[in-house]
Amino acid sequence: MGHVASLRPDAHPPRALTADESAMVDNVMRQCLAVRADDRVVVVTDPPRQSIGDLFYAGALRHARDVTLLVMPVAERHGSEPPPDVAEAMRTATVCVLPTSRSLTHTGARTAATDAGARVASMPSITYEMAMRTLAADYSAVAQASRELADILSAGAEITLTSPGGCDLTFSARDRGAMADTGHFTSPGDMGNLPAGEAFIAPVEGTASGTVVIDAESMFPESPPDPPMRIRVQDGLAVAVDGSGAAQLEAVFEDLGDGARNVAELGIGTNPTARLSGNVLESEKVAGTAHVALGASLHIGGTVDVPFHLDGVIARPTIHVDGRVIIRDGERVTTAR
Repeated sequence: MGHVASLRPDAHPPRALTADESAMVDNVMRQCLAVRADDRVVVVTDPPRQSIGDLFYAGALRHARDVTLLVMPVAERHGSEPPPDVAEAMRTATVCVLPTSRSLTHTGARTAATDAGARVASMPSITYEMAMRTLAADYSAVAQASRELADILSAGAEITLTSPGGCDLTFSARDRGAMADTGHFTSPGDMGNLPAGEAFIAPVEGTASGTVVIDAESMFPESPPDPPMRIRVQDGLAVAVDGSGAAQLEAVFEDLGDGARNVAELGIGTNPTARLSGNVLESEKVAGTAHVALGASLHIGGTVDVPFHLDGVIARPTIHVDGRVIIRDGERVTTAR
């Protein structure tokens, strides 16, 4: 799987940080991860993201004595497992910071780390500009909104998603617990994305049906969301795709089979500081949007295990839970039915 460089302070001294960089990484280490001096911190990155990895490595060393920077090869796709030595380092860490080109969120390595008690911040495809703009914020309001929506989703049995762009998707969420990406990963086993801000749930396999229209942010960065991607869903699987990025998605289906076709997630963005930036990590957090993912759901409460998980973002969604509208045209609704 390629060489992994394991770098420690004696061989790889941390770079100097500007005042603004120090403020940002201190906020992440204190507010988001509650890093202590006795934590074992592992920062995992890859060559295209190593400058960001170096930034968080330097930041972690301001708060903990035991910090390792691991530089691994770029993963094949979002959800691909990292090399075994990276997985083992994550499992034995107490804090994992993951600024990588491809997401490690939906992997067995991440699950093993959180099961062992690690606090994990996953930052797939994060950029310097995004980090500096979004990670110095106070996440208290974002955390509250995310938890409230996750509680509503968890209590529901049937969820519907519509949008002006043509979404019309229905699925069962019975006995599925939603998760809140709060930006606060301060207890053993906590994990989420940075930048944070969403509530999300895994549909019951085989129950999703209808149409998903990806019109705000494409699943594939090289494919702008115009024309929108249209995904026809039947019995929980994407059975037909057209529009921007369709060829790339069909290639994944051909390579990985029906697991990649699984409707894996519905998420609702809650972060008012996030923006549609061409980067799904940030764009899926934008307040007023929703997102749907295909592929793996095992690590978010579902049962499908496949080395693929990819989100597309939807503008101005309306979402009903058991007939109650909770989001209308992208705006939160608190009392209407």
